Amino acid sequence: MNINAFQTALDEFISGNLNQAENICRKILRSHPDNADVLHLIGIIFFEQGNYEMAITHIKKSIRLNKENADAYYNLGNAYVGKGLFDEALPCYLETIRLNPGIADAYINIGNIHREKKQTDKAMAYYKEAVKTDPSLPDASNNLGNILIEKGRLDEAIECFQMVTHKHPGFAPAFFNLGRAFQIKSQFDDAVLNYREAVKLNPSDAETYNNLGTALYEKGEIAEAVKCYRKAMELKEDLDTAHCNLGITLHQQGYFDEALLSYRKALLINPELADAHLNMSYILLSRCNFKDGWKEFEWRWKTGEFISQQRALPKPAWDGSDIAGKTILLTSEQGFGDVIQFVRYAPLLAGRGAKVIVECLKEMNSLLQTVEGIHQIIVKGKTLPDFDIHCPLLSLPYLFNTTPETIPANIPYLHAGNDLLQIWREKFQPNNDKHRIGIAWAGNPRHSNDRNRSCQPEIFLPLTENKAVSLFSLQKDSYTVQSDNVIKKMGMIDYTNEINDFSDTAAFIMNLDLVISVDTAVAHLAGALGKPVWLLLPFVPDWRWMLDREDSPWYQSARLFRQPEPGNWEAVINRIAGELKEYAWRLGKY
Repeated sequence: MNINAFQTALDEFISGNLNQAENICRKILRSHPDNADVLHLIGIIFFEQGNYEMAITHIKKSIRLNKENADAYYNLGNAYVGKGLFDEALPCYLETIRLNPGIADAYINIGNIHREKKQTDKAMAYYKEAVKTDPSLPDASNNLGNILIEKGRLDEAIECFQMVTHKHPGFAPAFFNLGRAFQIKSQFDDAVLNYREAVKLNPSDAETYNNLGTALYEKGEIAEAVKCYRKAMELKEDLDTAHCNLGITLHQQGYFDEALLSYRKALLINPELADAHLNMSYILLSRCNFKDGWKEFEWRWKTGEFISQQRALPKPAWDGSDIAGKTILLTSEQGFGDVIQFVRYAPLLAGRGAKVIVECLKEMNSLLQTVEGIHQIIVKGKTLPDFDIHCPLLSLPYLFNTTPETIPANIPYLHAGNDLLQIWREKFQPNNDKHRIGIAWAGNPRHSNDRNRSCQPEIFLPLTENKAVSLFSLQKDSYTVQSDNVIKKMGMIDYTNEINDFSDTAAFIMNLDLVISVDTAVAHLAGALGKPVWLLLPFVPDWRWMLDREDSPWYQSARLFRQPEPGNWEAVINRIAGELKEYAWRLGKY
């Protein structure tokens, strides 16, 4: 073989002239078909051209002629990966590091294969070995950080990415992933800072703009988030998640038609995008399109938020068919308010001849015992009894084909026990001459929309001007030093440290004249008890409160007070304060 010819082919390859390099290799092989080095080189050229089949064929021939070439095994592994043949690639990389333990990229690729196979512990071990072999490679530490994110070890992941960004300040993926880790931790300022750095380093990456948009959205910087989503779509028109995220942002601003359009665009790109289906359901349901809304709502089980809640139960899910003579397990999902709202379907199942078992958190155990038609309550975590079928509580409206006109409204369907009623009645005796109002200003802080639906206790200060009322805190476990000071300033009576569970809360509420609450479990409980409840709703409320109405088909005793524009709780509470004077007058307490 002409050594100069091979060197020329190699030089052309290094220069990026793949076709010229290939032609030279072919000429050499015509006279020297068993030259391992040339077979290896032309195999690499085919790989770079995307012709993985030809790459595999030629590199395998090279290896048969020279079984000690670690680089050939490495490149054969790459060709197999190119075809998606991970099982075939793995032994090639293992042979690579056996022949040459110093090839750090082989450890990285082995880790990638194990990660693809969901074997995260093995993946971590090889990424760590890659870091040890060549600490200068950013990919190894970056991939290790991604595994740590998947395992929920966010602080370790952040440390890993920060090490990369310190050593390689021009490596955009590490800044992107550092932003991701901070975003998962809800440290949105840090997330934005790192996404912005990633954008500077790689301004053509649509995914980075998309993630930057979500972090800005979480910070409440809506206009900036919209700009990022639009930039992401400009860079990658078919980025389905950017269309979906834009829809969410438009939805939260009250642009429902535009939001629906964005969700539908996302679904044209990816019909299986569960987040787009679920968010579309919220608009459909809020507009009383229950037929399509409930169907879309079932996509929740394929979204990241709900996947972690799924369990492998030994019996099938109910499909709405005849249930007579069967035992059905109703599983709780989401928050306490959701359980309270949808446990109303239990009597309907019993009416169809089913034995109904309800699984719930311990805080609701005794309260749900009062629901007609429930045969047994099981506290989550306890051994499940025998059952034939199961169903999540929030799937019942779909399976019952519920419309706004057919919402089960046999209220009250929850009740406070007589003994507890008496205990709490005695606590309230000194306040019999005034109008007793229970106040709740905050929901679960882990709720995805809590920043919009919750408020601060000082919002309720105008109610203290009404000397005909006594204010009682219904806010359990959400105090800060600041809010505690405000509560004392308002003269609010606080018995919440004596509330043990929702049965206590129910008895507490039944001894009040009125509950005034933001969108939280307290409001649902008051409605299910048939107690008057005035609900403070954000400008864009949760789907269950629908739009442009002051009543609720879910709870006849509820009145809805909506923000006239985003964040304006002052207008809401001023209206409530005015209404309260008339309400107290009607009760003869003024």
